[in-house]
Amino acid sequence: MADNKTMLSIKNLTKRFGGLAAVNDVSVDFQAGQINAIIGPNGAGKTTFFNLVAGAMPPSEGRIEFQGMDVTGMSPDRIARLGIARTFQTTMLFDQSTVLDNLIVGHRLRTQSRLWDVIINSKRLRDEEKKCRARAEEVLDFVGLSHLGHRYIVDISQEERKRVAFALAMATDPELVLLDEPAGGINPEETENLAGLIRKMVDHGITVCLIEHKMDMIMSLADKIMVLDHGEKIAEGTPEQIKNDPVVIEAYLGSDEDVEA
Repeated sequence: MADNKTMLSIKNLTKRFGGLAAVNDVSVDFQAGQINAIIGPNGAGKTTFFNLVAGAMPPSEGRIEFQGMDVTGMSPDRIARLGIARTFQTTMLFDQSTVLDNLIVGHRLRTQSRLWDVIINSKRLRDEEKKCRARAEEVLDFVGLSHLGHRYIVDISQEERKRVAFALAMATDPELVLLDEPAGGINPEETENLAGLIRKMVDHGITVCLIEHKMDMIMSLADKIMVLDHGEKIAEGTPEQIKNDPVVIEAYLGSDEDVEA
């Protein structure tokens, strides 16, 4: 359930590559406990926006605040430890490892063990390994894949890979999850199932921000939508407001038929 706390606050965010501004002076607030969507044509700056928030690249200008803390330019691992997790358009998993082992690796972000612990097989290391396995099994159950824990990634379906990616993001105990085209490459029934899983994440206290091209999914799922075009924010609002915004329709949606839920 949404509350009034601002989870992510973006102020005048800009990223230039040479003379091109991939993200140009974008300001937006995303509230905790909501599903926030970012839409726009290919090349609008959506993935660059995610890269800036997740620390994959520093902004040219602007400020990024996560729960009131300035995280602008922080490294990706530090941002992940603060509570921001991310999935990618192409699901990045270890194909030759099991589903469970992929999730255990994800949870290790939250552990304290170092090389010396490994060398001496310390009690801390053994305790953390147990915790990692327990957390991995927990998130695997959350996404409905407990029965696939010992299956190799290379042997599971595209939709199951998407669910593993969700579980991998959740294994780090995030408060904000960035989902980059989570429904890409899956059929309508699978898309609806993933939408249900996104709702479940929010019901369990996780704030979601997603990039997605499937408009029917976005219009039925999102609490708030920001629209980017050529790196600039051209609109933000509820799905109903966005669907009826003439600037958005001209820039991206095309016609009313394209956005019917």
